[in-house]
Amino acid sequence: MMARLSGLQREVLSLYRKCLREIRKKPVESRNNFKSFARTEFEKHMAINKKDFSAIEYLLRKGSRQLEIYSSSGIRNIQ
Repeated sequence: MMARLSGLQREVLSLYRKCLREIRKKPVESRNNFKSFARTEFEKHMAINKKDFSAIEYLLRKGSRQLEIYSSSGIRNIQ
């Protein structure tokens, strides 16, 4: 049986899922770029202590802002 997720862990997963949903709306030829960008951004911070709430909350806010920017229809690719 899996351990229950904390509220913050659920928020992080929710943000990741939102990213993946937005990627599906991008042009097919650039989806892999968006996917690897999202994965890299999340992996960068995997080592953060689960108890470092302020850092996690900051990264969630930052990630949400980035998602808002990148989900704009004007942005068709990412490097």
